[in-house]
Amino acid sequence: MPFFQAPPTLGNQYTDDRLLQSYLRRVLPEEVRRDIEPQLVRMGELAGGELYEMQLADRLNEPRLTPYDPWGRRIDRIELTPLWRRAAVIAAEEGLVATAYEQAHGALSRIHQFALCYLFDPSSDVYTCPLAMTDGAARTLLTHGNRALIERAVPRLLSRDPRRMWTSGQWMTERTGGSDVGRSETVARLVDGQWRLYGTKWFTSAATSEMALTLARPEGAAEGSRGLALFYLETFDEHGQRCGIRINRLKDKLGTRKLPTAELELDGAVAVPVAGLDHGVRAIAPMLNITRIWNAIGAIGGMRRALALAQDYAQRRVAFGAPLAEQPLHQETLAEMAADLEGAFHLAFFAVELLGRAETGMAGGGEAELLRLVTPLSKLTTARQAVVVASEALECFGGAGYVEDTGLPRLLRDAQVLPIWEGTTNVLALDALRVLGRGEALRALRAEVERLCAAAQEPPLVGVAQGVLAGLGACERFVATTSGRALEAGARRLALSLGLLLEQALLLRHAQWSLSAEQDDQPLAAVLRLAARPLPLLHGPREWMRQKG
Repeated sequence: MPFFQAPPTLGNQYTDDRLLQSYLRRVLPEEVRRDIEPQLVRMGELAGGELYEMQLADRLNEPRLTPYDPWGRRIDRIELTPLWRRAAVIAAEEGLVATAYEQAHGALSRIHQFALCYLFDPSSDVYTCPLAMTDGAARTLLTHGNRALIERAVPRLLSRDPRRMWTSGQWMTERTGGSDVGRSETVARLVDGQWRLYGTKWFTSAATSEMALTLARPEGAAEGSRGLALFYLETFDEHGQRCGIRINRLKDKLGTRKLPTAELELDGAVAVPVAGLDHGVRAIAPMLNITRIWNAIGAIGGMRRALALAQDYAQRRVAFGAPLAEQPLHQETLAEMAADLEGAFHLAFFAVELLGRAETGMAGGGEAELLRLVTPLSKLTTARQAVVVASEALECFGGAGYVEDTGLPRLLRDAQVLPIWEGTTNVLALDALRVLGRGEALRALRAEVERLCAAAQEPPLVGVAQGVLAGLGACERFVATTSGRALEAGARRLALSLGLLLEQALLLRHAQWSLSAEQDDQPLAAVLRLAARPLPLLHGPREWMRQKG
């Protein structure tokens, strides 16, 4: 009889997720968990069932741009894939953005929202990208208090009606580059009392969004980032035609191929200043803070999907006389992947917890400054872990992991964008370094890590706590004794070290709770694995540490 390999399958992605359920049992009051759990079960069923099946069937479909109608009129119509159209309906009806602003559970509403998004993301073909920018746009408009724009846009951004809900773009990247936004060339001109934008946006994701927040330089304004202003614009007029916007092309990308990423030409697009006519980069910061946390949630969602498929396949694939799941070396591989996921999960949701408390005025002493540090740390650390886990997962499938029609290569292609957009690892490391330079953030981090480590009772966890505190001390000494080029050169290793140390401290606290409350030793095993790994700051090349400032 011929031999055929059995493909991996998925079940309900909530009820099958020990990690998520355990976390929610610890952080949510019982009445809150009971209230939101039916929705999580429903989302888990969609993610492992209908959406996952659509994702596999929809594998070859991509968005299509039609520049002209049959009679030569410029229309720039983008046709989305079936999965994306279905994902848009689910996102609206399930309140994947609205939940955070309705605040049915106060500061815990962000946990509710991002638990849903964590389940939804891996089966949505990155529909979470426009959702992230929509969330960020709502927060930015509310922060700046422009009443006309708030009344016009926010109810649509937060709508649960798929026919009414808007998504938002975030247009920053130009041909001059993405991170160095101070070199932006888009110009804003005041024409007959209206601001109109002229220029090229080189990399604009979710090009079908109904509105966008973008940067432009008012004519005559200063050079550099100070002279940029943040503008609001709507992309379609009342007849559904694009307003002073031409789509030059859709980008041919390595991954996120269902996401319509466009190169746009602004030719007189009407726009409204959001918060004055300067300091636009500072004005758009609330959006970037939100989207970076979405990035971390996308990272752990992708890691969870890669591990779930690899674990299921290990039960089915027989090699050398036994299932892979029974072979010690393969067990070790899966355990290392699971450790990365557990650490990254707790770091991402720690950022979510801080965000929820900050937005509801419940942030305690030092937590606002801690959020400023944890946001870039969680984004850069989880993004790099996601790439490693996705790569390892493909290897777990052997040749099948390298064959496109299995759907598996998408895991790695989509993971690779996570360290790039919303700020590369280096950009975010320098961002974290600037926050550390103010001093308060490092003191807040020290206080938080000491509090987390104090939870350790079991001897192995006490040992982990000692190692975490020693590693944090090394990071503090590096910041205190290094300056200039040497400090900048070490920023990446420093940021990754702080992110990994915080993962260990958070997972240590959860492991102790899980041992006591659930008699589950899996978090303990995960944190011991993480603690055994070398810290980048202490075990990387040493010559950079000797550079003169």
